Amino acid sequence: MIDPFGRKIEYLRLSVTDRCDLRCSYCLPKGYSGFEEPQHWLNFDEIERLVRVFAKLGVGRVRLTGGEPLLRKNLPDLAGRISSIPGIHDLSLSTNATRLDRQAESLKAAGIDRINISLDSLVAERIEKLTGRNVLGPILSGIRAARDAGFRLIKINMVIIPGVNDGEIREMVRFCMDHGLILRLIETMPMGDSARSQGFFDLQPVMRDLMEKYALIPAVLPGGGPARYLQTPDGRFSMGFITPISRHFCETCNRLRLGVDGTLYLCLGQEDKIEFRQLLRADASEEMLEAAVLAAIERKPERHEFRESPQKIVRFMSATGG
Repeated sequence: MIDPFGRKIEYLRLSVTDRCDLRCSYCLPKGYSGFEEPQHWLNFDEIERLVRVFAKLGVGRVRLTGGEPLLRKNLPDLAGRISSIPGIHDLSLSTNATRLDRQAESLKAAGIDRINISLDSLVAERIEKLTGRNVLGPILSGIRAARDAGFRLIKINMVIIPGVNDGEIREMVRFCMDHGLILRLIETMPMGDSARSQGFFDLQPVMRDLMEKYALIPAVLPGGGPARYLQTPDGRFSMGFITPISRHFCETCNRLRLGVDGTLYLCLGQEDKIEFRQLLRADASEEMLEAAVLAAIERKPERHEFRESPQKIVRFMSATGG
């Protein structure tokens, strides 16, 4: 699938729930209750049918997201169904890891090869402030379980919030170095008033500082996402920078996002979308589903407008799908 700007679309971020057991302010504000009704969630049969259509059209990478995907019952079953679809060669998961210690082995056995874990601080009090719960212990247990289960790559996602955790970056670098983890630093995206209120932290100076301190050099890591990776000269430690504001990556965008309710979002920073739930529940033919996907690709915008129109997006990240 090639969009109007010549980009090959081959990556689907698939939300299996918009619920989460945490309340990270840049994603899901405290007190929010506008969740999608469960009867509107795509069931596993509907998800599998739609992913088969995407795979037939050229999607080879799928990432399971949320909300918190481990809240969805029987997730390993869905993972196994997706990993067996012809054409899907890369199945990964994003999680906050609070429930990962109980599911890591079954998820690995189901075909998930890579995993991203959100960890914005190594200080328990700061984690509680950021997420609304004191969950540092369960997250660290989840990381250990992921390592024991043998996931090929474990990436730690750290969203940098000015005045909150920006002074902890070097400590997180050392933690990931010591535990064989890949660190990814992420700029906040202005999605919803709560996320915008967190402020913006430019990661470009941080990148230059860490390149000098650790003699980091460019690297390429498996995955279809937007991170720019660097590594130590011996290759033993890698880290990525996701910079949608200071240096956007729209020219290489290769992805779509499917919400739990069957809404296909064409861009994080634009409102255009396609609804698939109605088509699926009206027993649309495979040809009709393919035509809807291809029509969506033709509407994919060139880039987001987070800088030009920061108030434009009112939906939350959790509702969009990771």
